[in-house]
Amino acid sequence: MPSYLTPGVYVEEVQSGARPIEGVGTAVAAFVGFAQTGPFHEPTLVTNWDQYVQTFGTFSPDTYLSHAVYGYFANGGGTAYVVRIGGPAQGAEPEAGARPVEPVAIGGFLVAARAGAGTDLSVEVADAEGENPPEDRFRLLVRQSGKVVETYEASTRKSVKGYLVNQARDSKLIEVTEQTGVAPSRPERQSVGLASAPAPNAGVARLDAAEYVGDAAARTGFAGLEAIDEITMVAVPDLMSAYRRGDLDAEGVKTVQLAVISHCEQMGDRVAVLDTPPSMNAQRVRTWRNEDTGFDSRYATVYYPWVKVFDPASGRNTMVPPSGHVAGVWARSDAERGVHKAPANEVIRGAVDLELRLSKGEQDLLNPIGVNCVRAFPGRGIRIWGARTLSSDPAWRYLNVRRLFNYLEESILLGTQWVVFEPNDDRLWSSIRRNVTAFLTEEWRRGALFGRTAEEAFYVKCDRQNNPQESIDLGRVVCEIGVAPVKPAEFVVFRLAQFSDSTSLVDE
Repeated sequence: MPSYLTPGVYVEEVQSGARPIEGVGTAVAAFVGFAQTGPFHEPTLVTNWDQYVQTFGTFSPDTYLSHAVYGYFANGGGTAYVVRIGGPAQGAEPEAGARPVEPVAIGGFLVAARAGAGTDLSVEVADAEGENPPEDRFRLLVRQSGKVVETYEASTRKSVKGYLVNQARDSKLIEVTEQTGVAPSRPERQSVGLASAPAPNAGVARLDAAEYVGDAAARTGFAGLEAIDEITMVAVPDLMSAYRRGDLDAEGVKTVQLAVISHCEQMGDRVAVLDTPPSMNAQRVRTWRNEDTGFDSRYATVYYPWVKVFDPASGRNTMVPPSGHVAGVWARSDAERGVHKAPANEVIRGAVDLELRLSKGEQDLLNPIGVNCVRAFPGRGIRIWGARTLSSDPAWRYLNVRRLFNYLEESILLGTQWVVFEPNDDRLWSSIRRNVTAFLTEEWRRGALFGRTAEEAFYVKCDRQNNPQESIDLGRVVCEIGVAPVKPAEFVVFRLAQFSDSTSLVDE
Protein backbone atom coordinates (compact mmCIF):
# COMPACT_ATOMS: atom_id res chain seq x y z
CA MET A 1 0.00 0.00 0.00
CA PRO A 2 1.29 3.54 -0.77
CA SER A 3 2.09 5.90 2.11
CA TYR A 4 0.39 9.30 2.33
CA LEU A 5 2.44 11.66 4.51
CA THR A 6 2.08 15.04 2.84
CA PRO A 7 -1.31 16.72 2.25
CA GLY A 8 -2.14 16.87 -1.45
CA VAL A 9 -3.86 15.19 -4.39
CA TYR A 10 -2.51 11.82 -5.56
CA VAL A 11 -3.14 10.06 -8.88
CA GLU A 12 -2.54 6.33 -8.97
CA GLU A 13 -2.89 3.66 -11.62
CA VAL A 14 -4.68 0.51 -10.55
CA GLN A 15 -4.82 -2.73 -12.48
CA SER A 16 -8.24 -3.69 -13.77
CA GLY A 17 -9.60 -7.02 -12.62
CA ALA A 18 -10.47 -7.96 -16.22
CA ARG A 19 -7.71 -9.65 -18.19
CA PRO A 20 -9.19 -10.45 -21.60
CA ILE A 21 -8.16 -13.67 -23.32
CA GLU A 22 -7.04 -13.17 -26.91
CA GLY A 23 -7.37 -15.84 -29.56
CA VAL A 24 -4.10 -17.30 -30.83
CA GLY A 25 -3.17 -17.82 -34.47
CA THR A 26 -4.50 -20.96 -36.10
CA ALA A 27 -2.72 -21.08 -39.47
CA VAL A 28 1.05 -21.45 -39.16
CA ALA A 29 2.44 -24.31 -41.24
CA ALA A 30 5.69 -26.23 -41.00
CA PHE A 31 7.20 -27.92 -44.07
CA VAL A 32 10.04 -30.45 -44.11
CA GLY A 33 11.80 -31.33 -47.37
CA PHE A 34 14.57 -30.78 -49.91
CA ALA A 35 15.70 -27.39 -51.22
CA GLN A 36 18.41 -26.00 -53.50
CA THR A 37 20.06 -23.81 -50.85
CA GLY A 38 19.56 -22.68 -47.29
CA PRO A 39 20.49 -23.96 -43.83
CA PHE A 40 20.06 -27.61 -42.99
CA HIS A 41 17.90 -28.71 -40.03
CA GLU A 42 17.11 -25.14 -38.99
CA PRO A 43 13.43 -24.09 -38.88
CA THR A 44 13.35 -20.88 -40.91
CA LEU A 45 10.43 -18.45 -40.91
CA VAL A 46 9.10 -17.33 -44.30
CA THR A 47 6.03 -15.16 -44.82
CA ASN A 48 5.81 -15.10 -48.62
CA TRP A 49 7.11 -16.87 -51.71
CA ASP A 50 9.86 -14.31 -52.39
CA GLN A 51 11.35 -14.86 -48.95
CA TYR A 52 11.36 -18.59 -49.55
CA VAL A 53 13.15 -18.22 -52.90
CA GLN A 54 15.79 -15.93 -51.39
CA THR A 55 16.61 -18.49 -48.71
CA PHE A 56 15.93 -21.89 -50.26
CA GLY A 57 15.93 -21.33 -54.02
CA THR A 58 13.18 -22.06 -56.49
CA PHE A 59 11.63 -25.20 -58.00
CA SER A 60 13.82 -28.30 -58.40
CA PRO A 61 13.10 -31.38 -60.49
CA ASP A 62 11.76 -34.42 -58.63
CA THR A 63 11.30 -32.60 -55.30
CA TYR A 64 8.09 -31.29 -53.78
CA LEU A 65 9.00 -28.83 -51.03
CA SER A 66 8.99 -25.77 -53.31
CA HIS A 67 5.68 -26.79 -54.88
CA ALA A 68 4.17 -27.31 -51.42
CA VAL A 69 5.29 -23.91 -50.12
CA TYR A 70 4.21 -22.18 -53.35
CA GLY A 71 0.80 -23.86 -53.16
CA TYR A 72 0.50 -22.89 -49.51
CA PHE A 73 0.99 -19.18 -50.19
CA ALA A 74 -1.09 -19.27 -53.39
CA ASN A 75 -4.06 -20.68 -51.47
CA GLY A 76 -4.00 -18.16 -48.66
CA GLY A 77 -1.21 -19.19 -46.30
CA GLY A 78 0.61 -16.36 -44.58
CA THR A 79 3.30 -17.76 -42.26
CA ALA A 80 5.37 -20.92 -42.49
CA TYR A 81 8.48 -22.53 -41.05
CA VAL A 82 10.66 -24.50 -43.46
CA VAL A 83 13.12 -27.20 -42.43
CA ARG A 84 15.61 -28.27 -45.10
CA ILE A 85 16.83 -31.85 -44.79
CA GLY A 86 19.04 -34.07 -46.93
CA GLY A 87 22.41 -32.87 -48.22
CA PRO A 88 24.90 -33.72 -50.94
CA ALA A 89 25.76 -37.37 -51.40
CA GLN A 90 28.73 -38.44 -49.33
CA GLY A 91 31.82 -39.61 -51.19
CA ALA A 92 30.49 -38.63 -54.60
CA GLU A 93 33.10 -38.85 -57.32
CA PRO A 94 33.78 -35.57 -59.21
CA GLU A 95 33.30 -35.50 -62.94
CA ALA A 96 36.42 -36.06 -65.06
CA GLY A 97 38.21 -32.77 -65.73
CA ALA A 98 35.97 -30.80 -63.36
CA ARG A 99 37.57 -27.82 -61.68
CA PRO A 100 37.72 -27.74 -57.87
CA VAL A 101 34.62 -26.57 -56.06
CA GLU A 102 36.55 -24.36 -53.59
CA PRO A 103 35.98 -20.58 -53.89
CA VAL A 104 38.40 -18.41 -55.87
CA ALA A 105 40.11 -15.37 -54.29
CA ILE A 106 39.57 -12.12 -56.22
CA GLY A 107 40.75 -8.82 -54.75
CA GLY A 108 40.17 -9.82 -51.12
CA PHE A 109 36.86 -11.54 -51.90
CA LEU A 110 36.08 -15.25 -52.13
CA VAL A 111 33.81 -16.06 -55.07
CA ALA A 112 32.18 -19.49 -55.36
CA ALA A 113 29.46 -20.96 -57.55
CA ARG A 114 26.23 -21.82 -55.81
CA ALA A 115 25.05 -25.43 -55.76
CA GLY A 116 23.67 -26.51 -59.10
CA ALA A 117 24.95 -23.46 -61.02
CA GLY A 118 26.94 -25.62 -63.44
CA THR A 119 30.61 -26.27 -64.24
CA ASP A 120 30.70 -23.82 -67.16
CA LEU A 121 30.41 -20.77 -64.90
CA SER A 122 33.06 -18.01 -64.95
CA VAL A 123 33.54 -14.52 -63.56
CA GLU A 124 35.58 -11.54 -64.94
CA VAL A 125 36.75 -8.38 -63.18
CA ALA A 126 36.60 -5.43 -65.34
CA ASP A 127 37.03 -1.66 -65.20
CA ALA A 128 34.18 0.41 -63.80
CA GLU A 129 32.25 2.75 -66.07
CA GLY A 130 33.48 6.32 -66.53
CA GLU A 131 36.83 7.89 -67.40
CA ASN A 132 38.13 8.24 -63.84
CA PRO A 133 36.30 5.73 -61.62
CA PRO A 134 37.00 5.85 -57.87
CA GLU A 135 39.63 3.50 -56.53
CA ASP A 136 37.03 1.33 -54.82
CA ARG A 137 34.80 0.81 -57.88
CA PHE A 138 34.93 -2.09 -60.34
CA ARG A 139 32.63 -4.28 -62.43
CA LEU A 140 32.06 -8.01 -61.93
CA LEU A 141 30.67 -10.03 -64.84
CA VAL A 142 29.22 -13.52 -64.37
CA ARG A 143 29.12 -15.72 -67.46
CA GLN A 144 27.34 -19.01 -67.98
CA SER A 145 28.00 -20.96 -71.17
CA GLY A 146 29.96 -17.95 -72.42
CA LYS A 147 27.04 -15.51 -72.03
CA VAL A 148 26.96 -12.68 -69.47
CA VAL A 149 24.00 -13.40 -67.18
CA GLU A 150 24.77 -11.17 -64.17
CA THR A 151 26.58 -7.82 -63.89
CA TYR A 152 27.57 -6.03 -60.70
CA GLU A 153 28.81 -2.42 -60.48
CA ALA A 154 30.53 -3.07 -57.21
CA SER A 155 32.62 -1.43 -54.51
CA THR A 156 35.25 -2.67 -52.08
CA ARG A 157 33.95 -0.40 -49.30
CA LYS A 158 31.61 -1.93 -46.72
CA SER A 159 29.95 1.38 -45.90
CA VAL A 160 28.47 1.94 -49.35
CA LYS A 161 25.37 0.43 -50.94
CA GLY A 162 27.34 -1.15 -53.77
CA TYR A 163 29.55 -3.33 -51.56
CA LEU A 164 30.10 -6.53 -53.53
CA VAL A 165 29.15 -8.94 -50.73
CA ASN A 166 25.82 -7.18 -50.27
CA GLN A 167 25.08 -6.93 -54.00
CA ALA A 168 25.76 -10.58 -54.71
CA ARG A 169 23.63 -11.82 -51.82
CA ASP A 170 20.61 -12.31 -54.08
CA SER A 171 22.58 -13.98 -56.88
CA LYS A 172 21.35 -17.40 -57.99
CA LEU A 173 24.78 -18.30 -59.44
CA ILE A 174 27.58 -17.05 -57.18
CA GLU A 175 28.23 -16.57 -53.48
CA VAL A 176 30.67 -13.87 -52.37
CA THR A 177 32.29 -13.64 -48.93
CA GLU A 178 35.21 -11.69 -47.47
CA GLN A 179 38.64 -13.27 -47.52
CA THR A 180 39.89 -13.62 -43.95
CA GLY A 181 42.88 -11.40 -43.14
CA VAL A 182 42.90 -9.64 -46.52
CA ALA A 183 41.67 -6.07 -46.97
CA PRO A 184 39.35 -5.78 -50.01
CA SER A 185 40.87 -3.91 -52.96
CA ARG A 186 39.96 -3.32 -56.58
CA PRO A 187 41.02 -6.57 -58.29
CA GLU A 188 43.05 -6.79 -61.45
CA ARG A 189 41.38 -7.76 -64.70
CA GLN A 190 41.16 -11.54 -64.82
CA SER A 191 38.81 -14.34 -65.80
CA VAL A 192 38.38 -17.44 -63.67
CA GLY A 193 36.22 -20.51 -64.01
CA LEU A 194 34.03 -21.77 -61.22
CA ALA A 195 32.64 -25.20 -60.51
CA SER A 196 29.68 -25.86 -58.27
CA ALA A 197 28.51 -28.70 -56.15
CA PRO A 198 25.58 -30.60 -57.63
CA ALA A 199 22.09 -29.37 -56.83
CA PRO A 200 20.48 -31.17 -53.87
CA ASN A 201 18.02 -33.03 -56.07
CA ALA A 202 20.85 -34.22 -58.33
CA GLY A 203 23.01 -35.57 -55.50
CA VAL A 204 20.97 -35.96 -52.36
CA ALA A 205 22.43 -38.35 -49.85
CA ARG A 206 20.49 -41.55 -49.53
CA LEU A 207 18.05 -40.95 -46.72
CA ASP A 208 16.52 -43.03 -43.99
CA ALA A 209 13.62 -42.27 -41.69
CA ALA A 210 15.92 -40.75 -39.07
CA GLU A 211 16.77 -37.85 -41.41
CA TYR A 212 13.13 -36.76 -41.37
CA VAL A 213 12.39 -37.51 -37.73
CA GLY A 214 15.58 -35.92 -36.43
CA ASP A 215 16.45 -35.38 -32.81
CA ALA A 216 14.73 -32.94 -30.45
CA ALA A 217 17.90 -32.29 -28.44
CA ALA A 218 19.92 -31.52 -31.57
CA ARG A 219 16.99 -29.56 -33.11
CA THR A 220 17.07 -31.62 -36.32
CA GLY A 221 14.30 -32.90 -38.57
CA PHE A 222 10.75 -32.10 -37.60
CA ALA A 223 11.67 -32.87 -33.98
CA GLY A 224 13.35 -29.46 -34.06
CA LEU A 225 9.89 -27.93 -34.47
CA GLU A 226 9.11 -28.67 -30.82
CA ALA A 227 10.71 -25.37 -29.82
CA ILE A 228 8.30 -23.35 -32.00
CA ASP A 229 4.99 -23.08 -30.20
CA GLU A 230 2.91 -21.23 -32.82
CA ILE A 231 2.97 -24.02 -35.44
CA THR A 232 -0.49 -25.51 -36.03
CA MET A 233 0.02 -27.86 -39.02
CA VAL A 234 2.91 -30.05 -40.19
CA ALA A 235 3.52 -31.41 -43.70
CA VAL A 236 6.39 -33.50 -45.09
CA PRO A 237 5.86 -33.36 -48.87
CA ASP A 238 9.31 -34.64 -49.80
CA LEU A 239 8.69 -37.87 -47.96
CA MET A 240 7.09 -38.92 -51.25
CA SER A 241 10.02 -37.80 -53.40
CA ALA A 242 12.33 -40.05 -51.38
CA TYR A 243 9.80 -42.87 -51.82
CA ARG A 244 9.67 -42.39 -55.58
CA ARG A 245 13.45 -42.21 -55.76
CA GLY A 246 13.80 -45.47 -53.83
CA ASP A 247 15.48 -44.05 -50.71
CA LEU A 248 12.52 -45.13 -48.59
CA ASP A 249 10.24 -48.12 -49.01
CA ALA A 250 6.60 -48.34 -47.92
CA GLU A 251 7.63 -49.28 -44.40
CA GLY A 252 9.94 -46.26 -44.22
CA VAL A 253 7.11 -43.97 -45.35
CA LYS A 254 4.86 -45.39 -42.64
CA THR A 255 7.61 -44.93 -40.06
CA VAL A 256 8.01 -41.24 -40.87
CA GLN A 257 4.27 -40.59 -41.01
CA LEU A 258 3.79 -42.27 -37.64
CA ALA A 259 6.56 -40.08 -36.26
CA VAL A 260 4.84 -36.95 -37.61
CA ILE A 261 1.58 -38.03 -35.97
CA SER A 262 3.39 -38.77 -32.71
CA HIS A 263 5.00 -35.33 -32.83
CA CYS A 264 1.62 -33.63 -33.26
CA GLU A 265 0.03 -35.71 -30.49
CA GLN A 266 2.88 -34.93 -28.14
CA MET A 267 2.70 -31.19 -28.83
CA GLY A 268 -1.10 -31.25 -28.58
CA ASP A 269 -1.60 -28.06 -30.60
CA ARG A 270 -0.96 -29.07 -34.21
CA VAL A 271 -2.31 -31.42 -36.88
CA ALA A 272 -0.37 -33.55 -39.38
CA VAL A 273 -1.29 -33.15 -43.06
CA LEU A 274 -0.38 -36.48 -44.68
CA ASP A 275 -0.18 -37.52 -48.34
CA THR A 276 -0.95 -40.89 -49.85
CA PRO A 277 1.74 -42.57 -51.97
CA PRO A 278 1.51 -41.79 -55.69
CA SER A 279 -0.18 -43.78 -58.45
CA MET A 280 -2.80 -45.49 -56.32
CA ASN A 281 -6.39 -46.14 -57.33
CA ALA A 282 -9.23 -45.83 -54.83
CA GLN A 283 -9.24 -49.53 -53.87
CA ARG A 284 -5.47 -49.50 -53.29
CA VAL A 285 -5.76 -46.37 -51.11
CA ARG A 286 -8.46 -48.11 -49.08
CA THR A 287 -6.11 -51.06 -48.50
CA TRP A 288 -3.22 -48.69 -47.69
CA ARG A 289 -5.36 -46.85 -45.14
CA ASN A 290 -6.93 -49.88 -43.45
CA GLU A 291 -4.29 -52.57 -43.67
CA ASP A 292 -0.89 -51.12 -44.56
CA THR A 293 -0.91 -48.18 -42.15
CA GLY A 294 -3.93 -48.39 -39.83
CA PHE A 295 -3.43 -44.85 -38.50
CA ASP A 296 -5.79 -43.87 -35.67
CA SER A 297 -5.23 -40.33 -34.46
CA ARG A 298 -7.31 -37.23 -33.83
CA TYR A 299 -4.23 -35.14 -34.68
CA ALA A 300 -3.79 -36.28 -38.29
CA THR A 301 -5.50 -36.07 -41.68
CA VAL A 302 -4.77 -37.57 -45.09
CA TYR A 303 -5.68 -36.25 -48.56
CA TYR A 304 -6.03 -38.06 -51.90
CA PRO A 305 -5.32 -37.94 -54.83
CA TRP A 306 -2.28 -35.94 -55.94
CA VAL A 307 -2.85 -32.70 -57.85
CA LYS A 308 -1.40 -31.61 -61.20
CA VAL A 309 0.28 -28.18 -61.20
CA PHE A 310 2.59 -26.24 -63.50
CA ASP A 311 6.28 -26.93 -62.91
CA PRO A 312 8.54 -23.99 -63.92
CA ALA A 313 11.62 -26.20 -63.58
CA SER A 314 10.54 -28.37 -66.52
CA GLY A 315 8.08 -26.05 -68.23
CA ARG A 316 5.39 -28.77 -68.05
CA ASN A 317 2.64 -29.81 -65.70
CA THR A 318 3.56 -32.30 -63.02
CA MET A 319 1.92 -34.27 -60.22
CA VAL A 320 2.64 -33.17 -56.64
CA PRO A 321 1.34 -34.24 -53.22
CA PRO A 322 -1.62 -32.10 -52.12
CA SER A 323 -0.51 -31.36 -48.53
CA GLY A 324 0.98 -27.92 -49.20
CA HIS A 325 -2.04 -26.67 -51.14
CA VAL A 326 -4.36 -28.13 -48.51
CA ALA A 327 -2.53 -26.31 -45.70
CA GLY A 328 -3.04 -23.07 -47.64
CA VAL A 329 -6.76 -23.77 -47.92
CA TRP A 330 -6.90 -24.30 -44.15
CA ALA A 331 -5.31 -20.90 -43.65
CA ARG A 332 -7.68 -19.24 -46.11
CA SER A 333 -10.74 -20.81 -44.50
CA ASP A 334 -9.56 -19.71 -41.05
CA ALA A 335 -9.13 -16.13 -42.22
CA GLU A 336 -12.44 -15.91 -44.07
CA ARG A 337 -14.74 -17.94 -41.82
CA GLY A 338 -12.86 -19.01 -38.69
CA VAL A 339 -11.22 -22.18 -37.41
CA HIS A 340 -14.62 -23.64 -36.49
CA LYS A 341 -15.54 -23.87 -40.21
CA ALA A 342 -14.58 -27.20 -41.78
CA PRO A 343 -11.92 -26.42 -44.45
CA ALA A 344 -13.78 -28.26 -47.21
CA ASN A 345 -15.88 -27.41 -50.28
CA GLU A 346 -13.04 -24.99 -51.04
CA VAL A 347 -11.30 -24.53 -54.40
CA ILE A 348 -7.60 -25.47 -54.60
CA ARG A 349 -5.91 -22.61 -56.41
CA GLY A 350 -3.25 -23.58 -58.92
CA ALA A 351 -4.55 -27.14 -59.41
CA VAL A 352 -4.75 -27.86 -63.15
CA ASP A 353 -6.05 -31.41 -62.81
CA LEU A 354 -5.95 -34.48 -60.58
CA GLU A 355 -3.95 -37.67 -60.79
CA LEU A 356 -7.28 -39.51 -60.71
CA ARG A 357 -10.77 -38.10 -61.07
CA LEU A 358 -12.79 -39.84 -58.39
CA SER A 359 -16.41 -40.82 -58.74
CA LYS A 360 -18.98 -40.66 -55.97
CA GLY A 361 -18.86 -44.43 -55.63
CA GLU A 362 -15.08 -44.36 -55.14
CA GLN A 363 -15.37 -41.68 -52.48
CA ASP A 364 -18.00 -43.82 -50.78
CA LEU A 365 -15.16 -46.26 -50.09
CA LEU A 366 -12.79 -43.64 -48.73
CA ASN A 367 -14.76 -41.01 -46.81
CA PRO A 368 -15.94 -43.35 -43.99
CA ILE A 369 -12.32 -44.36 -43.25
CA GLY A 370 -11.08 -40.77 -42.99
CA VAL A 371 -9.47 -40.29 -46.42
CA ASN A 372 -10.30 -36.73 -47.48
CA CYS A 373 -10.83 -36.71 -51.23
CA VAL A 374 -10.06 -33.95 -53.69
CA ARG A 375 -12.69 -33.89 -56.40
CA ALA A 376 -13.19 -32.15 -59.76
CA PHE A 377 -16.70 -30.83 -60.36
CA PRO A 378 -17.95 -29.50 -63.71
CA GLY A 379 -18.16 -25.73 -63.59
CA ARG A 380 -16.97 -25.60 -59.95
CA GLY A 381 -13.29 -26.41 -60.21
CA ILE A 382 -11.15 -28.73 -58.12
CA ARG A 383 -12.27 -28.76 -54.50
CA ILE A 384 -11.46 -30.40 -51.20
CA TRP A 385 -14.41 -32.70 -50.53
CA GLY A 386 -13.68 -34.08 -47.08
CA ALA A 387 -12.93 -32.78 -43.57
CA ARG A 388 -12.19 -35.77 -41.36
CA THR A 389 -9.37 -36.78 -39.06
CA LEU A 390 -7.91 -40.27 -38.88
CA SER A 391 -9.59 -40.95 -35.52
CA SER A 392 -11.94 -43.86 -34.87
CA ASP A 393 -13.56 -41.88 -32.04
CA PRO A 394 -16.79 -40.25 -33.33
CA ALA A 395 -16.28 -37.31 -30.97
CA TRP A 396 -13.10 -36.37 -32.86
CA ARG A 397 -14.23 -37.37 -36.35
CA TYR A 398 -14.23 -33.89 -37.84
CA LEU A 399 -11.13 -31.84 -38.50
CA ASN A 400 -12.67 -28.51 -37.52
CA VAL A 401 -13.57 -29.87 -34.06
CA ARG A 402 -9.96 -30.91 -33.43
CA ARG A 403 -8.59 -27.58 -34.64
CA LEU A 404 -11.20 -25.60 -32.70
CA PHE A 405 -10.19 -27.34 -29.46
CA ASN A 406 -6.52 -26.68 -30.24
CA TYR A 407 -7.39 -23.00 -30.68
CA LEU A 408 -9.46 -22.78 -27.49
CA GLU A 409 -6.95 -24.67 -25.36
CA GLU A 410 -3.97 -22.63 -26.54
CA SER A 411 -5.81 -19.31 -26.22
CA ILE A 412 -6.96 -20.07 -22.66
CA LEU A 413 -3.53 -21.41 -21.75
CA LEU A 414 -1.74 -18.24 -22.84
CA GLY A 415 -4.47 -15.88 -21.64
CA THR A 416 -4.43 -17.17 -18.06
CA GLN A 417 -0.71 -17.12 -17.34
CA TRP A 418 -1.33 -14.26 -14.89
CA VAL A 419 -3.05 -16.73 -12.55
CA VAL A 420 0.20 -18.41 -11.47
CA PHE A 421 1.21 -17.45 -7.89
CA GLU A 422 -1.96 -15.40 -7.32
CA PRO A 423 -3.74 -15.91 -3.94
CA ASN A 424 -5.82 -19.06 -4.35
CA ASP A 425 -9.19 -17.89 -3.08
CA ASP A 426 -12.73 -17.03 -4.19
CA ARG A 427 -11.63 -13.78 -5.80
CA LEU A 428 -9.17 -15.63 -8.04
CA TRP A 429 -11.78 -18.22 -9.02
CA SER A 430 -14.28 -15.49 -9.82
CA SER A 431 -11.72 -13.71 -12.05
CA ILE A 432 -10.95 -16.93 -13.90
CA ARG A 433 -14.64 -17.64 -14.47
CA ARG A 434 -15.27 -14.10 -15.66
CA ASN A 435 -12.36 -14.03 -18.12
CA VAL A 436 -12.94 -17.48 -19.60
CA THR A 437 -16.68 -16.88 -19.86
CA ALA A 438 -16.12 -13.60 -21.72
CA PHE A 439 -13.78 -15.33 -24.20
CA LEU A 440 -16.13 -18.27 -24.85
CA THR A 441 -19.13 -15.95 -25.17
CA GLU A 442 -17.39 -14.10 -27.98
CA GLU A 443 -16.56 -17.41 -29.69
CA TRP A 444 -20.22 -18.44 -29.40
CA ARG A 445 -21.31 -15.16 -30.98
CA ARG A 446 -18.93 -15.82 -33.87
CA GLY A 447 -20.65 -19.16 -34.49
CA ALA A 448 -17.91 -21.45 -33.18
CA LEU A 449 -20.08 -23.07 -30.50
CA PHE A 450 -23.44 -24.80 -30.79
CA GLY A 451 -26.44 -23.52 -28.86
CA ARG A 452 -29.27 -21.01 -28.94
CA THR A 453 -27.86 -19.34 -25.82
CA ALA A 454 -24.41 -19.07 -24.30
CA GLU A 455 -25.55 -21.34 -21.46
CA GLU A 456 -26.31 -24.09 -23.99
CA ALA A 457 -22.99 -23.58 -25.78
CA PHE A 458 -20.56 -23.84 -22.84
CA TYR A 459 -20.07 -23.82 -19.08
CA VAL A 460 -17.20 -22.70 -16.84
CA LYS A 461 -16.89 -24.09 -13.31
CA CYS A 462 -14.25 -22.83 -10.88
CA ASP A 463 -15.41 -22.70 -7.25
CA ARG A 464 -15.12 -24.44 -3.90
CA GLN A 465 -16.73 -27.58 -5.27
CA ASN A 466 -13.87 -28.41 -7.65
CA ASN A 467 -11.25 -26.62 -5.55
CA PRO A 468 -11.45 -28.25 -2.09
CA GLN A 469 -9.00 -27.43 0.67
CA GLU A 470 -6.83 -30.41 -0.23
CA SER A 471 -6.34 -29.02 -3.73
CA ILE A 472 -5.62 -25.54 -2.37
CA ASP A 473 -2.99 -26.95 -0.01
CA LEU A 474 -1.27 -28.52 -3.02
CA GLY A 475 -1.20 -25.14 -4.77
CA ARG A 476 -3.66 -26.16 -7.47
CA VAL A 477 -6.47 -24.28 -9.16
CA VAL A 478 -8.92 -26.42 -11.14
CA CYS A 479 -11.19 -24.82 -13.73
CA GLU A 480 -13.57 -27.13 -15.54
CA ILE A 481 -14.74 -25.99 -18.99
CA GLY A 482 -17.23 -27.69 -21.28
CA VAL A 483 -17.99 -26.57 -24.83
CA ALA A 484 -20.36 -27.76 -27.55
CA PRO A 485 -18.53 -27.36 -30.88
CA VAL A 486 -20.38 -26.90 -34.15
CA LYS A 487 -20.03 -29.80 -36.56
CA PRO A 488 -20.19 -29.62 -40.35
CA ALA A 489 -23.29 -30.44 -42.35
CA GLU A 490 -21.50 -33.28 -44.11
CA PHE A 491 -24.65 -34.98 -45.40
CA VAL A 492 -27.38 -32.61 -46.55
CA VAL A 493 -30.68 -34.44 -47.05
CA PHE A 494 -33.83 -32.93 -48.57
CA ARG A 495 -36.89 -35.16 -48.21
CA LEU A 496 -39.47 -34.55 -50.90
CA ALA A 497 -42.96 -35.99 -50.94
CA GLN A 498 -45.88 -35.66 -53.28
CA PHE A 499 -48.63 -33.58 -51.76
CA SER A 500 -52.29 -33.70 -52.80
CA ASP A 501 -54.65 -30.99 -51.64
CA SER A 502 -58.00 -32.71 -51.10
CA THR A 503 -61.08 -30.89 -49.89
CA SER A 504 -63.72 -32.64 -47.84
CA LEU A 505 -67.35 -31.80 -48.47
CA VAL A 506 -69.58 -31.26 -45.51
CA ASP A 507 -73.32 -31.94 -45.95
CA GLU A 508 -75.50 -29.17 -44.85
